[in-house]
Amino acid sequence: MTAAESRENAEDRTRLRRMLECLVGIHFTEGNAIEVLHNGDEIFPAMLESIRGAQRSVDLMTFVYWKGEPARQFADALGERARAGVRVRVLIDAVSGFQIENGLVEAMESDGVDVQFFRKPWVRSPFKQNHRCHRKVCVVDEVIGFTGGVGIAEEWAGDARNPSEWRDTHFRVVGPAVDGLRAAFVSNWAEDGRALHDERDEFPAQPAQGNAVVQVVRGTATIGWDDIETVWHVLFQSAQHRIHLQTAYFSPDERIMADLKDAAARGVEVDVLIPGDPIDKRVSLLAGEALYDELVRAGIRVWRYQPSMLHTKVLLIDDAAALIGSSNLNRRSLDHDEEVALVILDEVTSRILEEHFQEDLSRSEEIDLTRWRNRSLAQRALEAAIEPVRRWL
Repeated sequence: MTAAESRENAEDRTRLRRMLECLVGIHFTEGNAIEVLHNGDEIFPAMLESIRGAQRSVDLMTFVYWKGEPARQFADALGERARAGVRVRVLIDAVSGFQIENGLVEAMESDGVDVQFFRKPWVRSPFKQNHRCHRKVCVVDEVIGFTGGVGIAEEWAGDARNPSEWRDTHFRVVGPAVDGLRAAFVSNWAEDGRALHDERDEFPAQPAQGNAVVQVVRGTATIGWDDIETVWHVLFQSAQHRIHLQTAYFSPDERIMADLKDAAARGVEVDVLIPGDPIDKRVSLLAGEALYDELVRAGIRVWRYQPSMLHTKVLLIDDAAALIGSSNLNRRSLDHDEEVALVILDEVTSRILEEHFQEDLSRSEEIDLTRWRNRSLAQRALEAAIEPVRRWL
């Protein structure tokens, strides 16, 4: 990269930062260090190491806590810390967490872990059951944070080598942005009257740990516009060279579709990478399949990941910004679920994520429009049948 290109990228990041601060109303923080964790073989050891080293507190919030070796390892680590006197709080979405392995909750509770479920069906919130907590956050001792797409289950173990090992990305964060992740946990934890804090909270200053500039944005299940939706639109509309998107569930509305097509029309390289045949929710894949023809005709390349279920949620804009977190590009994430996202302005993080994106493309199959138009009548019928319920997928 030349000196002129570096200056141009710095100017682009400064302009993008001010746009997002003004339109979202949340300031970026400087001095963050971001570690990109690639698949379960890197993600779970990093999280467990931090949990096992906790001295005062562990706050873990997840949409999925199911079964298998990772689920047991986390239960053991959390329980051991609670027995040692550390305050350990665990919040699991009540609908997705119903598959948790028998005995794990009871074991954690007997060790002193405070395990709670977000919006138990028909208890206290009968009209909120469609609005789930999809955030994935772990904060250790108020100074180490983790977020991304990973749940606590055997599906995420391994290195995406086969259909039983999901492909995903998670992030270890230190620095001032950890406060935003902590707030994402606390806002959901406190919903049913639980305490916001206690005597173990020290509210430490967050000294600079690195060079990443980060904005933490929370998406809340409510009627109306969502801050994360603002971020999607601003990033798409700001792209000058590249939009590289990975998402597990792709079902954008007309406005997002317009943003993507407009970007392609002005010469931006737009690549959308989504799951292929290894998919956990076929109905969610169908919701996006009806859009392939329109996307490809607009000059957008659509890729389907082949080795395993692609669960990664990463958006890369030029060399300027990365958007990571729990949110997919579908109506469920933007309209119905609690989400958390980080906008990261950092060349190193963007470069690593771009390398991972290119590696994933090499293991993917591009949608060929001629072949796609020859798909079966049964496939077309399924796509049409999904259309009335796309907003809930």
